[in-house]
Amino acid sequence: ERYCPDLAEEERRQLRAFSARRRREALGQGLACPVPGPCHGCPCKKCGRRLNKGDPGISASRLGDQFWHPSCFSCHFCHQPLVDLIYFQQDGRIYCGRHHAELFRPRCASCDQLIFMEECIEAEGRRWHLEHFCCLECDMPLRGQRYVMKSGRPCCRDCFETLFAEPCQACGDPIGADSEEATHQGLHWHARAACFCCSLCRKPLRGQPLTSRRGQLFCSETCSLGRDASSTASDSSDSAFASATSPDS
Repeated sequence: ERYCPDLAEEERRQLRAFSARRRREALGQGLACPVPGPCHGCPCKKCGRRLNKGDPGISASRLGDQFWHPSCFSCHFCHQPLVDLIYFQQDGRIYCGRHHAELFRPRCASCDQLIFMEECIEAEGRRWHLEHFCCLECDMPLRGQRYVMKSGRPCCRDCFETLFAEPCQACGDPIGADSEEATHQGLHWHARAACFCCSLCRKPLRGQPLTSRRGQLFCSETCSLGRDASSTASDSSDSAFASATSPDS
């Protein structure tokens, strides 16, 4: 609770109840000790390999007369070693505190705290506190607004088009959030027929086979060879275009 100063009183109440229930029902600490005689030959709870009398083992009081190899006593989800640390058990499996909590409560993708509010925002398979679903650049609240995901975080349309929109290789204009985009070898085009088309015959290439030569797109080898035959030995703009580093590389 001391790490969550912005919680409303109802959220604090739910957090206290959640923590108390977890301590009561799931919290434990692994005990390192030699495997006793009665457990000689028993399998490790995780890997199933045999444990012999006197071998180093880990027991967990909440999980009965089970033993683990020290390296096997780890979180079921993230595999963090839990020897000499507290663990939480659920359905016979052990978890670190973080991943056990996430079995019951969603975690905000912005502040990384558990969500105890009745409402939250869900987008792209993740969840946010209502007040934390904001543009990554200008912090404008995005609840009920259109947005674009950038590096796993939401971005308002204005910031996206100003800062992140890729330029179209054909017309040079930014490819906005509302525009369909075509990509090839790390380069970007508007998906419309006027931009994403054969450099020689202007045939639209969306959904069609294509080939590329020196950074230009063609609908066929015939068109690509036709362009080579009609061009001069060296075209400076083509050479510069071909050597440009892909923005995704």
